[in-house]
Amino acid sequence: MSTNNNKLLVDIGSTYFKVSTADSIEQHFRDFNKRILDDLMHKCGDIVQSYEPENVHICSSANGGLSTLIIGLTHSYSLKYATNIAYNSGINVIDSIVFQDIEEYSIPSDLIDVVIIVGGIDSNGGVFDERLTSYLDKLNYSNVVYVGNKNDAQEIAKTVERLEILPNIIDDRLHIVETHLKDYLTNLYQQDIEGKEDIKDLYEVTGNQIYSTPFVVNKSLPLIHTSFSVTDPFILLDIGGATTDVHYSKDLVSDNIVTEQGHDRIVFKKLGVYKSRQSLIFTAENNEYAYELLMHLKVTENIYNEHSEKATKILMQLAIFLVLCKMSHYRPAYVTLKLLAMNSIVFTGGITKVLNTEDIEDVVAFFYRKILNSDHKPVTVLDSDYDIWTLGATEHAACQ
Repeated sequence: MSTNNNKLLVDIGSTYFKVSTADSIEQHFRDFNKRILDDLMHKCGDIVQSYEPENVHICSSANGGLSTLIIGLTHSYSLKYATNIAYNSGINVIDSIVFQDIEEYSIPSDLIDVVIIVGGIDSNGGVFDERLTSYLDKLNYSNVVYVGNKNDAQEIAKTVERLEILPNIIDDRLHIVETHLKDYLTNLYQQDIEGKEDIKDLYEVTGNQIYSTPFVVNKSLPLIHTSFSVTDPFILLDIGGATTDVHYSKDLVSDNIVTEQGHDRIVFKKLGVYKSRQSLIFTAENNEYAYELLMHLKVTENIYNEHSEKATKILMQLAIFLVLCKMSHYRPAYVTLKLLAMNSIVFTGGITKVLNTEDIEDVVAFFYRKILNSDHKPVTVLDSDYDIWTLGATEHAACQ
């Protein structure tokens, strides 16, 4: 386990919270009838009070993430680049719109946390017109950011209120420039976490900024080999109560996006086993192979109506299968990974309290046989002590 050097690390998830000291890690199922701080102090008060606030470091994924709508000129550059940055900033992309077809798109009814407008290189201009303003006027959104060509920026700012203008994410060589938009989106994510009343209460016990758990886990990936037998390239699945986060080696992507990181992240906001249970079941019911998986696991679709330990176990296994489908050629959601080249598959999060290695390998083998027609068998690494997040938290705490 990572050495915390007399620091207390706390992770607040949607279902569990974890407390890590230099000697041990504790996990506790959350009591949803209590404020997070009250629940934490009730179960771990002696530990928390034994540390000074400046030595308490907290991260959280309890807010479930933010949503974005992206409006761009092309799928091949502007939409693809902006989507890549959004996912790596912990933002959930609800839709992407090609501007030339904008009048054909429906208007989302839900509140959108941030709208991203992107398109063109800085030497071009005049790519957007009044159709953009007309569409935005009908949307219900909290923030809007422009990261397209600089020639159109001021013209759009005249008609779009509260427009945040950042440098273009596409340079003249058609490479991605991610820093400015990524920082902006990461800060929005931060503000959302800190804006939640339950999360704000935690500043009573910490003197440090509260970060998002996906941000901390991403910090852990370059260090993962220090504690686990992981062979590159690998993917890490963080399957919890509300979302499933996937962190993956860039070696598994054949895309031409040029970025600085060796790992990327994608989040499936509605593939959780507790808070997102119904959307997980809906996704399974619309997957033609899920029924065969249930048969393989010797259960029927009646399991969807049960609320038992067995049902939770089956839903966790379904979540693994559905996420792998979404990253394969069968049902690509955003990115298609070269899963036959994957050497290790790491599991962390709430799933580690429900499934054992055999349960996981059974589903992974079913996926490879049924979807990829292959006997490929990546090595399963189970983070049973939920230790991986502490690697990034320790590293980050040391820098503060």
